[in-house]
Amino acid sequence: MEARMNPLQSPVAMKAIKHLIAANNVLSGTTLPMATQELVKLRASQINGCAGCIDMHTKEAAQAGETSVRLNLVAAWREATVFTEAERAALELAEEGTRIADAAGGVPDDVWANAAKHFDEEELVSLVCVIALINAFNRLNVITRQPAGDYQPGQHAQHA
Repeated sequence: MEARMNPLQSPVAMKAIKHLIAANNVLSGTTLPMATQELVKLRASQINGCAGCIDMHTKEAAQAGETSVRLNLVAAWREATVFTEAERAALELAEEGTRIADAAGGVPDDVWANAAKHFDEEELVSLVCVIALINAFNRLNVITRQPAGDYQPGQHAQHA
């Protein structure tokens, strides 16, 4: 696949992307577990078909110590036994928040209540922001057809 454009070559896009990266850096410093953040980013990216983000977050999670079994089972998390109840709640919220147009009324109350059982208010706010942010990155990459496969862990930090 060939990219339609490279947003990193546009001064306007770079200014906007730097803010997205800065927001991501803020979220990485919260009490929401990094493993949960990476699993959520990976699941939303799978749903959105964002190959670049799937590549990035699989590699970032693996470098951070995530197992290949868990990474390979993210797409089938409901049937997998390798995720905690909190991670399952986060993955469900990520799916509902990513597929927002599929259900009138947005995220169902039971999905929100389940996530709220497992995360305190700050973690829940962080989780919502992670979901929103990865969806923004996914849309940027999918619209411009960013190719995948060459990402090296830590590479996104150089654009901050």
